[in-house]
Amino acid sequence: MKRETLFLKVVVFLMGIPVLALCLFGLPGIAKEAADHFPSHWVYPSIIGMYGAAIPFYAVLYQAFRLLTYIDKNIAFSELSVKALKTIKYCAVSVSILFSASLPLFYLVADADDAPGLLLLGMVIAFAPIVIAVFAAVLEKLLKDAINIKSENDLTI
Repeated sequence: MKRETLFLKVVVFLMGIPVLALCLFGLPGIAKEAADHFPSHWVYPSIIGMYGAAIPFYAVLYQAFRLLTYIDKNIAFSELSVKALKTIKYCAVSVSILFSASLPLFYLVADADDAPGLLLLGMVIAFAPIVIAVFAAVLEKLLKDAINIKSENDLTI
């Protein structure tokens, strides 16, 4: 199992690199270009929201890394795992809320370029974390039930 979790840990680490590159190099360029064409009262809050979404995104990656570490240590069925899944759920919801707040900028850009697909892409980006939050919530409930069953079995033996 160590080989599989090591692979997943590397994947979790690699998922953070493009977001870091986007925060360092992509968003400043987007902000500069958008500020030339659109009102700043729409551009800067949207860019700040995108930067703000990076914080809970990295919190999700950290919690996923911790969850994989729990699996390595054979303590996957513990309250620590439940707590990690709960944090993943809340962080994924906050990422979705922050990206949803930037949808007006996507609308302005899509309207100016006559590209309705861009707004659809923005909505997919904003609502994809909701799928992760629901999945984490289901896993959290299943893990709680498994822990309860395990504790009942331990008490009867």
